[in-house]
Amino acid sequence: MRLLLILLGLVNGVYMLADGIFVMIKGKFIGPDKPGPWAELFYRFDIDVFALGPLFALFGLLWFIWVYAFWANLTWYNVYGIAISFLTLWYLPVGTLLSILIIVMLYFSKQRNGS
Repeated sequence: MRLLLILLGLVNGVYMLADGIFVMIKGKFIGPDKPGPWAELFYRFDIDVFALGPLFALFGLLWFIWVYAFWANLTWYNVYGIAISFLTLWYLPVGTLLSILIIVMLYFSKQRNGS
């Protein structure tokens, strides 16, 4: 389960960082010209999703920090992992799915370890 959690965190981090850098350079996200369903959340608040590149890059870096904390078994990895996962739930559909999996796996691994 440990390796799977690291891989899920890396996938979230790599994709968000790459997407953030890509949109800052190219003016569009990786993939189709129209962003995914997550963009609707931002359009409702009149936010230009193509200006969110730095936010995506930041989230990617935050995921890398979590992967390191988890790998190094730092005391705060569980709380941080759940927090960054909740903050990534808006990134429909893939970020949401990966974040839910990470939250569930962190919760059950903590219960199994008796903490």
